[in-house]
Amino acid sequence: MQAPIKTALCAALCGAFLSLPLQAAGQAAVQAPAPAPEQATRYPMPAPGDDFYAFANHEWLQHTEIPADKSAWGAGGQLAEETNNRIRQMIEGLVADKNAKGEARKVADFYATFMDEAAIEAKGLEPIKPVLAKIDAIRDRKGLTQALGQSLRADVDPLNATNFYTENLFGIWIAQGLTEPTRYTPYILQGGLGMPDRAYYVDTSERMAGLRAKYQEHIAAMLTLAGYDNAAARAARVMELERKLAESHATREDSANIQKSNNPWTLKDFAAKAPGMDWNALFKAARLSGQKKFIVWHPGAMTGAARLVGSEDLSTWKDWLAFHQLNHFASTLPKAMSDQKFEFTGRALRGTPQQSVRWKRGLSATNAALDEAVGHLYVDRYFPAENKARIQQMVKNIVAAFDKRVDKLDWMAPATRAEAKAKLKTLYVGVGYPDKWKSYAGLTVKPGDALGNAMRAEEFHYAQELSKLGRKVDPKEWAMPPHLVNAINMPMQNALNFPAAILQPPFFDPKASDAHNYGAIGAVIGHEISHSFDDMGAQFDSRGRLRDWWTKDDAEHFKSASQALVKQYDAYKAFDDLALNGQLTLSENLADLAGLAASHDAFRATLPSGASVEDADREFFRGFAQTWRTKTREQALRAQIVTDGHAPGPWRTYTVRNLDAWYKAFDVKPGQKLYLAPEQRVRVW
Repeated sequence: MQAPIKTALCAALCGAFLSLPLQAAGQAAVQAPAPAPEQATRYPMPAPGDDFYAFANHEWLQHTEIPADKSAWGAGGQLAEETNNRIRQMIEGLVADKNAKGEARKVADFYATFMDEAAIEAKGLEPIKPVLAKIDAIRDRKGLTQALGQSLRADVDPLNATNFYTENLFGIWIAQGLTEPTRYTPYILQGGLGMPDRAYYVDTSERMAGLRAKYQEHIAAMLTLAGYDNAAARAARVMELERKLAESHATREDSANIQKSNNPWTLKDFAAKAPGMDWNALFKAARLSGQKKFIVWHPGAMTGAARLVGSEDLSTWKDWLAFHQLNHFASTLPKAMSDQKFEFTGRALRGTPQQSVRWKRGLSATNAALDEAVGHLYVDRYFPAENKARIQQMVKNIVAAFDKRVDKLDWMAPATRAEAKAKLKTLYVGVGYPDKWKSYAGLTVKPGDALGNAMRAEEFHYAQELSKLGRKVDPKEWAMPPHLVNAINMPMQNALNFPAAILQPPFFDPKASDAHNYGAIGAVIGHEISHSFDDMGAQFDSRGRLRDWWTKDDAEHFKSASQALVKQYDAYKAFDDLALNGQLTLSENLADLAGLAASHDAFRATLPSGASVEDADREFFRGFAQTWRTKTREQALRAQIVTDGHAPGPWRTYTVRNLDAWYKAFDVKPGQKLYLAPEQRVRVW
């Protein structure tokens, strides 16, 4: 089975709310009532069968505006903001506590140094001058290759988080082998672009052409601020280099296809298949020279990049390196640099009118540098043990419900069913926080050295990841810190993570009814469990190996049912000129559908005798819809639709169209905009 790759719930928890054209099978597109995307606007409450998203979130949509420093705002964003305020207070308390020791001291010093804007301004560009001087000293291709290799970091994760982006020429990911789950393997991915994706460089639309012009202006502005002469000409050459890199890049859809990404290469393969660069020298500089085998996620990009390293003017590559160092570390440099980066990445790319206040950026930087150290402190203060126990019971109930669904599938062959049940039986579910915490003993944090702290943190993380090579795989390793509002399925580990921060209202409320909690966090739990059986997860067996364990007939049935969901989402249009991509979002849409259904089954099993099923179901489905309440600026929504494997929030809410119980609970009838005839409702699991 071939499939796009799923991601963490993440982007997930951002989303969009604009006027929503709906098109059911056999119907013409119709306009659902909706407020303007960024304003609090009063409008009549629609019937649930016409727009369930707007019905369930009516009050919130009428009274909510996107904060000026955000490109999107919703349930996940609000919870993250509340969580970040707690963490800010916690860290500022540590800054003031002269007795704080160990990792708490490192967290405090990193944050305090980032927050000392006066000291950063006083130093000017002095901290980054040695970095720029080293680039300026490159005299030949050998020096260029060494610099490119030294810049590589473990900064991508194409499978668990669908994070394909890096400003470095290549991205490195250390994980289990796709067919060898007991050993760690280095993966190498395409990179080197300053804009989010190749589409921004090759799309001929007027909007994309405008963004390219603004990006080139941004490159010139950053180089000017750093004191480079002829900045406009340099920027034009850097832009042209990136355009050529982008031409060799895989599309977002191809990046998300696991079968196209499983390309084992030896060192000899790099020289033969991607000539033009000294790969031995690159890997030596990247501390990967001892590796005999890599998995190349983007073969075409390797070939294209190597050719350009060998052919493009050395001075252009040096300007490219200098710009990306300045751009990547802008937040630790003087305000003019940071403001200029926001002018492009915030205003132009995302439509965000105002940059986040300094403490929010400081918290983000600290989280990136010392994620589990911050998470450990957070859990100790804010995550009650009783919450963990209750969630663990919900997980147990939803896994059992999914197991029963597998038993009832009349189309599934016994061999396929046995492996599916084995995946459920061996599934590891981490709730709240990891069983074993990372150590930051080897990380040096120096008060007063904002840029150095950021660079050392990235180097430390890279060294931690490289140290896995040759070691036994830890199947219970976490992929995200406990204080992140998110959840994730890791197919090669056959494991789930539910961080402590998402186990709060509106996703989990210990004071709320089971109906609400199963509709909210229960659907999230079901979603992540279901990723083990979506169009991508179903390609991995119970041991985490990429293996076809489906019979031909089972695979065909699954593919046919999946394509019905692709068509359903292809019919949604966010704008007159931009529809959703049902294939790109298929994994997430399948997980939404199967997860909601399994959570509903588990919830129904907990209902006491004599309880009103319809009343309980209404609360369940409202709980689900309210977790997806979101508003998004137009630029950000367009970027999400083009690059993100998640459908925006409103359209995820419309998953309910495929569940019979929703129709009965809200008396949805033929002729209403969301109505699907029973034979048109997608049923997979």
